[in-house]
Amino acid sequence: MFVATLNAQNAPITFQSSGKQTALIELYTSEGCSSCPPAETWLSRLKGSPGLWKDFVPVAFHVDYWDYLGWRDPWASKLFSDRQRAYTKQWRSDSIYTPGFVLNGKEWRNWSGQMDGPKSDGAKAGVLTVSSSGTNRWQVSFALANTGGADCEVHAALLAGGLTSDVKAGENRGRLLSHDFVVLTFVKASLLRNGDVAQGDFAIPVRPNTAGGSLALAVWITLAGHLEPLQVTGGWLARPVSGR
Repeated sequence: MFVATLNAQNAPITFQSSGKQTALIELYTSEGCSSCPPAETWLSRLKGSPGLWKDFVPVAFHVDYWDYLGWRDPWASKLFSDRQRAYTKQWRSDSIYTPGFVLNGKEWRNWSGQMDGPKSDGAKAGVLTVSSSGTNRWQVSFALANTGGADCEVHAALLAGGLTSDVKAGENRGRLLSHDFVVLTFVKASLLRNGDVAQGDFAIPVRPNTAGGSLALAVWITLAGHLEPLQVTGGWLARPVSGR
């Protein structure tokens, strides 16, 4: 398979949060779900928000459990469905559904009444810095706050925007669907502590079938084995270049 690397035009890329907590917005969605397009339209509006990447970072996980209706979502993954199921298990919920929003690890049902993404509540969370020198390998440094000495993990999602699908079957048959902040690749890695700083790195391959769209990276820190984010950062990336 061809793998693309990020073209940073020979310039380092760095994303850094403030010391206040940035919110992580997760949307669980599917092209096989007729009620999902309004949620995706709402998420797409966040592209123009001044709070994007500073107050909040949005990601859209496409799930695969609606594929049986006749349309296979090209962006869906069982990994993403399992992540949503892990949330419902943690919440002791009996239902899994789309569209489903998660805000900082908690079920979020009143998203539709919001004109914009959430504002930071000002809670101290620590500074998260991720950087790369023009490759698909990223270095991570997290100046911890209030973790009680526990181990941490880094989670990274490569995102694509400006994607469209001409749906031929299922509940959205005949519709041209548009998507932003779609998770293409999702990885996690352990971090090593050095005093009050957790450090490590991760490699994230780029899928080559995103021509004409935009790319972004979302990165967040959790306690090891947990889903709730401690801190989040991210931003837009340069276009990918194909290679082997």
